[in-house]
Amino acid sequence: MLAVYNSFVRVLALIVAMFALQQPEPARPAEASRPSFAEWLEGVRKEALDRGIRQEIVDESLGHIEEPVPVVLERDRSQAEVVFSLEKYIARVITPKLIKTGREHYAEQHEILERVGKHYGVSPRIIAGIWGMESNFGRFSGIRPTISALATLAWDPRRATFFRGELFNALEILNRGDIDLEHMKGSWAGAMGQVQFMPSSYLKFAEDFDGDGRKDIWSTPADVFASAANYLKGHGWTDGETWGREVSVPVAALKRIRADIGRRESGCRARRDMTVALPLAEWQKLGVRLKGGRPLPKSDLKASLVSGDTRHFLVYSNYDALLEYNCSHSYAISVALLSDAVAPAARASSSPAPARPKSAKPRKRA
Repeated sequence: MLAVYNSFVRVLALIVAMFALQQPEPARPAEASRPSFAEWLEGVRKEALDRGIRQEIVDESLGHIEEPVPVVLERDRSQAEVVFSLEKYIARVITPKLIKTGREHYAEQHEILERVGKHYGVSPRIIAGIWGMESNFGRFSGIRPTISALATLAWDPRRATFFRGELFNALEILNRGDIDLEHMKGSWAGAMGQVQFMPSSYLKFAEDFDGDGRKDIWSTPADVFASAANYLKGHGWTDGETWGREVSVPVAALKRIRADIGRRESGCRARRDMTVALPLAEWQKLGVRLKGGRPLPKSDLKASLVSGDTRHFLVYSNYDALLEYNCSHSYAISVALLSDAVAPAARASSSPAPARPKSAKPRKRA
């Protein structure tokens, strides 16, 4: 009976939506005075020149764009239609095939990953995890021309201010000569290269680790890894600490935690959908255990609890840096689990760095 009722509700909602689409929508003042795409683009050209972008860059980049790209607008309108649970997302993304591919690429790039990790104080495994999630270890980083995608989204009124800024940032990247127009490609939303940086992130965090004078996040592994590491370091990654771990939370303990332990009160939705940070000793008292039932490690680190439907994770402050990359628990947990899977031998222990005197040097962890 419930299934029949749910089907009826869905059909009714569809009918209402179709009826709404058929009704003429009154013109909004902003829409009525909105310039044509050609007029708008001419304004962009003039502003780009005023910003110091060279004439030849402006002509080459914007001269071939005649209209918004329909597929970009379609993707923007249809994103996030399906929301998977944490468990389903992990199962769909962290596949045996991806792990196998990741281990092969990690082995191939191990030396440079270690060098980058040591230089920036960021775990090589985590760098590899982001690399895998963002571009399938460099195998696919997007085919959409960045300038035309950003121009389309900057003209569209939904998020015009944000994407207009990103469009000028992309033109600045071309102006600097880090990439040419032909090879400046990425996602439909303008995220670029094997680390999927928006142009603003590129200008702030991209690195020229191989010293060739170009910050190449599209095809140079050293620059790709260094840029991802620099991003995490810039968002608070702490050297020598891990991201967290999966834990076991009995039903009775989970009920108590939900009743007594508060949630974070600020930040994006994912940050508000996790508990406040407590010492590991407090989680131990609440009944949280390592997978398999062993006690939590003794450490002065604080951790927050992230829960799906059936899986639970205690996460440390470094996890917040992963959320800065993409503020989604499905994304951040998947990066973390993938990082552990592609370099299992490097994870010698499931415990965080133990409590130590303030004067002691931090123990490095791969």
